[in-house]
Amino acid sequence: MLIPNMNYANLENSYLFYNISQKISAYSHNNPSKHLYKLGIGDVSLPLCSAVISALHSAVDDQAEKDTFMGYMPECGAPFLRSTIAEFYNKRGVEVADDEVFVSSGASDELGDILDLFDRKNSALVIEPAYPAYVDANVIAGREIVHLASGEENGYAPYPDKSVKADIIYLCSPSNPTGAVFTRDKLRAWVDYANENGSVILFDAAYEAFIEDDEIPHSIYEIEGAKTCAIEICSLSKTAGFTGTRLGYTVIPKALKRNGMTLNDMWVRNRTTKTNGISYIIQKGAAAVFTDEGREQIMKNIAVYKKNAAELMKALDKLGIWYCGGKNAPYIWMRCPNGMTSWEFFDFLLENAQIVGTPGAGFGECGEGYFRFSSFGDVKDTEIAAQKLVELLDTNQR
Repeated sequence: MLIPNMNYANLENSYLFYNISQKISAYSHNNPSKHLYKLGIGDVSLPLCSAVISALHSAVDDQAEKDTFMGYMPECGAPFLRSTIAEFYNKRGVEVADDEVFVSSGASDELGDILDLFDRKNSALVIEPAYPAYVDANVIAGREIVHLASGEENGYAPYPDKSVKADIIYLCSPSNPTGAVFTRDKLRAWVDYANENGSVILFDAAYEAFIEDDEIPHSIYEIEGAKTCAIEICSLSKTAGFTGTRLGYTVIPKALKRNGMTLNDMWVRNRTTKTNGISYIIQKGAAAVFTDEGREQIMKNIAVYKKNAAELMKALDKLGIWYCGGKNAPYIWMRCPNGMTSWEFFDFLLENAQIVGTPGAGFGECGEGYFRFSSFGDVKDTEIAAQKLVELLDTNQR
C-alpha cells in the first residue's frame, strides 16, 4: 500500500495568499463597482525593460533558423549567462567563478529544491516574521524547525543567539516581509556563527537591487568567511520584472564543504539528474539585464517602486505610526493602529478604504499586530491609497 508524505498534514490549513485572495473575491463579488488598491502580494506592475524585450525577440528568431536553433540547455545554466553573472559579482568586488553560478527558474523554486542537499535530520532556523515558504518547505520535508523571534527592538534583523543551534539557517536581506536589512556587522556575526557550528546559511538576496545604503551588503560573500558556510539565492523577478518570465541564480562556492562532500559538486549532480535546464530564450533575456543598457533601464523601474515606497512612508510618518523597511527594500512593515490584530486591520482597510495589504500574522507568530505593504503596485493607485490611508487612520486615531 502506498504511503503518502504524511508531513503535509502538518502544514497550516491554507496558504496566506490564498486566504487573502478568497477575501478579495468575496468583497469584489459584493461590491463590483469598488476599485481595489492592491498593495499586498508582491507582483510587479511595470513591464520588462526594452533591453530584455529585444534580447527575447532575438532569441526567438534564433529558434527559427537551423544554424542558431538551441534545444536542451546545460542543466546548470548556459555558459554565456553563468559567466555574465559571475562577472557582475566580480565588478562588485566579490570573486565568483563561472561554475559556482547555477541558473534556476526563480528563487522560490530554488529555495525549495536546494533542501535536497541536506539530510532530513538537519534542523532549520527561521527568523520570524518569515516568508512562509521557508517554514512550509521544511515541514514537508519533516525537518525540525527552530524559530528565532525578531521584533522592533532589533529592527527585525537579530544577531545569532549562540545558545540556539541549527544546521540550516535562513537569512533574507532585504527581508520579506519586514523590509529589514542586515548590517555588515550582523552578517559577520551570522557567518562566524555558521562556521563555528558547521551550519549552512541559505542567503535569500532576491531584493538586493533595492539596497541604496552603501553600508548594507548586497551579497553575503562581501563578508569574510562566507564562502565556507553560505549559499546565495537570487532572483530577477523583482530586480527586472521576471515574475512572469521566471529566472533566478544561485551561487554555491567550491569552498563550501561538509563531511567530505563539496556542495557545489552535489548540486551539479542534482541539477543534471532533476532538470533539463532553463529555456534558451529566457536565459538570453536574463543576460540583457546585466548589460549597461539593461542595468540603467531596470534601475529606472526600481526608482518607480522606491517612489511608491516613499509615498507610503510619508503617509505613515504623518500618522505617527511605527514602521520599518521602504528605504532599502520594496516592503514596508507597519504596526497596526489602535491595537488591532493584523487580520482585523486587513478587513478594516478593505471595507473602509478598499486597500489590500498583507496581515503580519501570516508570516509567523511574531507578525501578529503588524501589516505589510508592497511598493510594487500601480503608481497612481499607490498615491491614492496613501492619501486614503491618512484620511482613514487620522480620523480613527483621534
